[in-house]
Amino acid sequence: MVIKSAKFELSVMNKSQYPTNRKPEIVLAGKSNVGKSSFINSMLNRKSLARTSSAPGKTRQLNFYLVNEQFYFVDLPGYGYSEMSKAEQEKVATSVNSYLKNRKSINLIILIVDIRHKPTANDIQMLEYIKSTDRRYIVLASKADKIAKTKVNSYVEDIAKALDVPLDLIFPYSSESKAFVESTWEIIEESLAN
Repeated sequence: MVIKSAKFELSVMNKSQYPTNRKPEIVLAGKSNVGKSSFINSMLNRKSLARTSSAPGKTRQLNFYLVNEQFYFVDLPGYGYSEMSKAEQEKVATSVNSYLKNRKSINLIILIVDIRHKPTANDIQMLEYIKSTDRRYIVLASKADKIAKTKVNSYVEDIAKALDVPLDLIFPYSSESKAFVESTWEIIEESLAN
């Protein structure tokens, strides 16, 4: 995909604030600090469109990024970050659940996990929730540049087993080396066409 324009449009907490233009939405889910912002920046060939942070748990709202005036990347708040108060965690969870269950513009949900680590209980729980929405989804195993190329496939297979996901729904990815950017765009473009 040729990126002609990309911009941060808005941060929202509830339904009344969602965009009303009905453009398709590609949703990014994952634990805090898994690299969702880096994914957005590398896919859109921008250095700092999405702000990356060394401190996890900064994203508390749903962030909408408009791409080519055609569709959105929607960055969900990261999960599994314990510094947030219980009340804040519940507020964020309610906002995310409501969005994923009810939003009609969602074309694809991308769950991002770290290829170097076994999926956490939170990753498994999130994927179960995504499956329960009956929406199309894939899993991206990010930070693939951090392990030897010869080991990528076996790590992907281990993650697929841990998450109970068919192997054809899980893909390696690297924001650093931009490996697998083209293949990821192919998946996204296919979802936008349907």
